[in-house]
Formats: sequence, structure tokens, C-alpha cells
Amino acid sequence: MDPATTTAPMQNDCETEPSSVWSWWPSWRPTSMSLLKTAESKILACIQNDVWSRFVTLPNRDRIWTLSLTNKGVRKTAEQAPKTPLVMVHGFGGGVGLWIRNIDALSRSRPVYAFDLLGFGRSSRPSFPSDATQAEKQFVDSIEQWREYLGLENMILLGHSLGGYLATSYAIQYPTRVSHLILVDPWGFPERPQPQTQEGQGSEVTKRPPLPRWVKAIAAVVSLFNPLAVIRAAGPWGPGLVNRFRPDFKRKFEDLFEDDTMTQYIYHCNAQTPSGEVGFRAMSESLGWAKNPMLDRVHQLPPSMPLTMLYGARSWVDSSSGDRVVQIRNQAHTNVLLIDDASHHVYADQPEEFNKVVENICNSVN
Repeated sequence: MDPATTTAPMQNDCETEPSSVWSWWPSWRPTSMSLLKTAESKILACIQNDVWSRFVTLPNRDRIWTLSLTNKGVRKTAEQAPKTPLVMVHGFGGGVGLWIRNIDALSRSRPVYAFDLLGFGRSSRPSFPSDATQAEKQFVDSIEQWREYLGLENMILLGHSLGGYLATSYAIQYPTRVSHLILVDPWGFPERPQPQTQEGQGSEVTKRPPLPRWVKAIAAVVSLFNPLAVIRAAGPWGPGLVNRFRPDFKRKFEDLFEDDTMTQYIYHCNAQTPSGEVGFRAMSESLGWAKNPMLDRVHQLPPSMPLTMLYGARSWVDSSSGDRVVQIRNQAHTNVLLIDDASHHVYADQPEEFNKVVENICNSVN
């Protein structure tokens, strides 16, 4: 690996705009890649195990911000076969910092990798095509190029929300690289339901928890703008907007941080130049639905590939998609688990139970 990628700053660490009448725009937003790096560093300081952070450079020179963790208390002998690593893929608007309550515990018995998806967090922010299939391909190709760079022969692949959608797409295209697929409240599986007709009003409908305020707020602008445009347009009021609509993030991590560390991290992740969210918008009908639903393709996963789907009992994501996957795969190596008292962010709401479930899955691989 190129050691220069470990600490060398990205060319776009400090966001700039072309000189024009809009040159005031960056200063309107109180953010930069440097501020994102500072917020993330405070979060990662909580890690107890050995952690290596660096940029992985792809063939087209895009860079993927990557963490790798190993248990510093374990002394491996030459005879021990290396264990299959766990690779964690965050959801929409997230980054590696959101796994802070999980990666230490999960790295006790095997290497753990986490990275910022292309276009999110500290990774490069390239242009994405407006075509759904091509946007998805750009995401998946970057994951495969990342894997090739690191020389990972196979992995236990875990994806949350949008990360679960992309992890499934990756596993379909590169099945020999995935030893076990773990999907946590995955986005984009069901088809968008048609408006209910008069005749259908008497049919039984599965009730879902009401959408959170922050989901409704983003949904209100997603059809007209990039999903996170409101955060950027708010300028100096952006951090307060995140605190107002996502107070749950402060609560989820209050045992680690008494201040606004996590909401500041979320703000700086999403106030940068839009990129990954452009790809997400291309792939989505609206915030909750994919143009190319994964339920139409999940049958392409090899029957021999183990698949575990984890859902929060209080999540706005409909867990019935997991039951459909079981039917589609004819129960082939497929498990669906519901975690009580957990919302969409299962890993943060119930970290001990989440970590235990994932660790048990990992131990079944090697």
C-alpha cells in the first residue's frame, strides 16, 4: 500500500468554488473538509484497538477514506489462518464515524474495515450520472476497486440503509468476494406501492411506524433539489438545523459525548459539495423508494450465499421486505431478525445486541 495515502491531504480538503459571482457561497456555509476531519478525529479518539486510517486511491484517482481495525491484544502465530474481515458500509448521509459504538467490539476477533462511500464523508466527491443504473454502477465499481487495492480475497459485507442496497448490488455482481451478506434496515428493496383504489380499501394493510420529522422534511425537497440542499442553503443556520431535526443522534451517543460532536459530524459530512447524494437521487423515485427495487434482483444472489437481514422494530423501513426475500430465496441460507426498541439506526440504538448478533454471524464464517 502507498504510505503517502495515509496522511496526505486531499486536494479538495478545503472546498473551493470557481471565481464568479457565486464565490461567496462556501463562506456562507460554516464547513470545510478540515472541520469534518476535526469532528471525525474527536469521534475516532474513542477507539481502543489499533486503527489505521488512510485514503485508498482508485484507478481514476478518486479516493476512498478508510479505517481498518485490529485487536491489539491478540498475538497471532504464524500457523493461524487469517480471519475473514468484516467490511461495514454506512447509509445515506453517513460516514465511518457513525460506527463508533460497534467497530471496537467487532474488531476483537477479526479485522474490521469501514469506509466513506464515494461522494460521502471524506471520500472524493465526483460527478454522478443521472441514470439510475449508471449511478449504481459507479458506486459498486468503486467498492470493487477499493477491495482490489486492499487485496481482500473475500469479506463479510455489512451494509446499512443505502449501504445495504449497494452491498446487495455488489454481492450480486461479485458473489465470490462475499462470504456472508448482512443487511441492516436496507433501503430500496420494495417497489413503490400504487395508490390504493376504492376496491382495495378493505384489504389488510401492514401498518408501519409514522415517518420521522427529519424524513418528511427531506422528502419535501428531494423531488426538486438534491436531498441535502436544505442543509447547505441554511448557511450558518445549518448546524442548528441538524440539531433540530436530528436530536436523536445526540441522544444515541450521549454516553460518549456530552456536547454536539455527533451532530456536528453529521452536519460537516453533509454540508460539503453534493456528490453521493446526486447519485442517490438518480437511483431513487423518492426518498423511500428505488427506481430499480432490489426485491426484483435479490434472486440473483447465489443460493449458497448466507444472508442475514436485521431490522429495528421501530424503524420506518418496512421489515416485510425481509420476509419477501426469504420467500424469493426459498429460505436458502436467509435469516431475518427484528431488534426490539430500535429505530432505523439499529447499530446505535441497541449497540450491545447489534454487536452480539453480528459477532455471532462472523464467528460462523471463520
